[in-house]
Amino acid sequence: MLSDYLPILLLAILAFLFAALSLLVSSLLRPRRPTPAKLMPYESGIVPERLPKGERFSVKFYVVAMLFIIFDIETIFLFPWAVGFRRLGLFGLVQMAIFIALVFVAYLYVWRSGGLDWERPERRPIPAAAVAPAVPQPREELHDAG
Repeated sequence: MLSDYLPILLLAILAFLFAALSLLVSSLLRPRRPTPAKLMPYESGIVPERLPKGERFSVKFYVVAMLFIIFDIETIFLFPWAVGFRRLGLFGLVQMAIFIALVFVAYLYVWRSGGLDWERPERRPIPAAAVAPAVPQPREELHDAG
């Protein structure tokens, strides 16, 4: 039973040794001539800027990335459906129509809630009448009774 896994174990050991030896040989044979230009980080030709200490990235970056991944994965589900479309028949067509409708509803929700807007919406000032509690007015019949 254990002998069945011997080829897998040998392959794993060989893969590890190959990776380790490749890194060792390349570190021994590489040229060592560092210059300030070579030591600078390169980001698409733009000089990288560090954020001031305590400043954080906007959450909007992460929201947009997550929305992209979610909608991208949902569209990937269209490929297996297209491959088996003829076998699935009308049932598969109805199921995919429901799936696409749900994805569209999710897209509309994200769009209407401002998830696709890059800039923050301008905040309107709240009217003072909405903030201040209404003062109850005394009823006249209570004053006349006394």
